[in-house]
Amino acid sequence: MPTTFKALLERRITVETTPSAVWNIIRDVRCMPQWSPQVVSVKLRDPDDDIGLGTTFTNLNRHGELEWITHGEVVRYVPEKEIAFRIAENYTIWSFTIGADGAAATVLTQRRETPDGISQFSLELTESHLGGQQAFTELLEAGMEQTLAAIKACAES
Repeated sequence: MPTTFKALLERRITVETTPSAVWNIIRDVRCMPQWSPQVVSVKLRDPDDDIGLGTTFTNLNRHGELEWITHGEVVRYVPEKEIAFRIAENYTIWSFTIGADGAAATVLTQRRETPDGISQFSLELTESHLGGQQAFTELLEAGMEQTLAAIKACAES
């Protein structure tokens, strides 16, 4: 029986500052360890690169005692609107999208999309090492909420 997964994960939060201020915080993938409960480090393939379309990087992720490396590439980069990156190992696309909410607030949305599905390798590892799809999806969604709350706290401080 094929493993099923939730195709779209999405969370959003309202941040009481301008879209430009939020963009200045989220535009650099190297800052993810400051917010994400799962990302330990992010290193650009070329440390001298500016972040933009095509930038490639390596993540070190951790859940409990389990650590794993993933490789990402920025696939959408629209200044002050959106940054999205595709993870090579599992085919997922993670993004942050910014929208104005009145004159002085911003809606920040984080998504995990699966336009090409999730790799069989990743599905099997999730089943064998991360508690299965449902448990790992719940962990990811809680992590998204923590990530957004941390970005909000940073932006509003």
